[in-house]
Amino acid sequence: MPDASSQLPEFHVVGFSGHRHLDDGGGVAAAIAGVLNALREEIAGEWVALSSVAAGGDRLFIEQARKTGLSWHAILPLPRAEFAKDFTEAEWAETEGVLVQAEHVRVITENGTREDAYLDCGMETVNGADVLLAVWDGEPARGKGGTADVIAYARSIQKPVVIIDVATLAVRRENWRRLEHADSSLAHLNLLPEASGVPGENPFKAPDAVFRFQQKCDFAASRGAPQFRRLIVFAVLLHVTATLVAAAGLSFDLHSLLLPWVKLACLVGALGVAFVLKHHSHSHHNWVRARLSSEFCRSALATWGLPRAAPLFEDLDLPGVHSLTRSLHILHSRSANTAPVPLEEFKRVYLEKRIGDQLAYYARQEGRALPLFRRLKTGFWAATILALACTACYATAATFHAEVPAWMHTTVFYFLPITLPVVAAALISFISINDLQRRGARYREMQLMLERSRTQITHCQTWNSLERIVLRTERSLLNEVLEWHSITSFSESH
Repeated sequence: MPDASSQLPEFHVVGFSGHRHLDDGGGVAAAIAGVLNALREEIAGEWVALSSVAAGGDRLFIEQARKTGLSWHAILPLPRAEFAKDFTEAEWAETEGVLVQAEHVRVITENGTREDAYLDCGMETVNGADVLLAVWDGEPARGKGGTADVIAYARSIQKPVVIIDVATLAVRRENWRRLEHADSSLAHLNLLPEASGVPGENPFKAPDAVFRFQQKCDFAASRGAPQFRRLIVFAVLLHVTATLVAAAGLSFDLHSLLLPWVKLACLVGALGVAFVLKHHSHSHHNWVRARLSSEFCRSALATWGLPRAAPLFEDLDLPGVHSLTRSLHILHSRSANTAPVPLEEFKRVYLEKRIGDQLAYYARQEGRALPLFRRLKTGFWAATILALACTACYATAATFHAEVPAWMHTTVFYFLPITLPVVAAALISFISINDLQRRGARYREMQLMLERSRTQITHCQTWNSLERIVLRTERSLLNEVLEWHSITSFSESH
């Protein structure tokens, strides 16, 4: 039975949009509270509120969310200094007091028109929420980015919506069947068995549950890695062997009863490998999911000491990891506010445990991939050139009616011209199957990137500059993981 202390919580987000001017603030507040309580009762997991901080509906929503026990994430259409221009001095002072309660603050638009910024903020609220709660009078938007526009966008992408009518306080739901009550992928990862053996080191002082979750994902990926590439190589070798046996029988006029049975065994074996690959596609999917989750957690752990949660997964929309990345981000947001790490300590740990470990990993992988690539490439060229030479000898001898020994006739003129091209094709396919050429080049690129990051981080003196370099480094590492995911998922589907 998995230990609950190594499981990540599942978070659900309720976004909000509503009017600034409300005649019955008390009634609206009660209706909002009723909706929030209903969501908590119907769907397990922790609910998080997401909204801007304008007067009227936003403030009522924040107040009721906090009273109901929800944490609140603020989403602002403009940077604070620019956003403050839409408030009086007294209103902004009150707004700043409300923003202090936010667990996380995100600014949507750094430039562009104000109307576009408000519309973008509303749309991003919808994108970041599982459910949109709206307080609406049913009228068209009075300005670009109004509640009507936000609801129209939510409807267009079939987002679950709860609408509270301003006049009657009636509550209605739309697209409710599309609301996912639980994420099966995160549930599967939470139920993975604990990592056995000596526990790894948690140098970034992340919460123990997050660290242990990463450890068990990594353990599951390492233990359950299917040998798909080796099986495919084995299938190719069986086909090559069958070809060699058939060519030998024809070239050397062999009539042993064993030969057809050897060919049959090779072909049946290759077919069996194909069935094994197809039958174990589910285990391949689980392996890819565990490895991807492990690397996402590894990246999150590496940035845990930053003073604010790094937006590592902000623009990532990959099926199957949404709940995982959301959980990591929210947990980091909470941790960053309570457990600050000194800058020099973070630099030391990050350089040693993240940059150093990754450099060693890519150097080790390059050391494995490049020699194998060179050997296979050399074998391909040798087989190809030898096949050309044998064919040229045969053409020359046939043209000039030259007398040649019998062994040369059977071996050089018949057997080798048939088998060598097959061997060359097999060798080049091994390079492709193992993706050796791309991997070798990519490992070198990653080492150069990490060396550059190490130099820059060593000379960083402020959190802002350090955060930028760390974020750039982690996104490069995540891009490599996502590229690997695309390649392995493609190979799974074929």
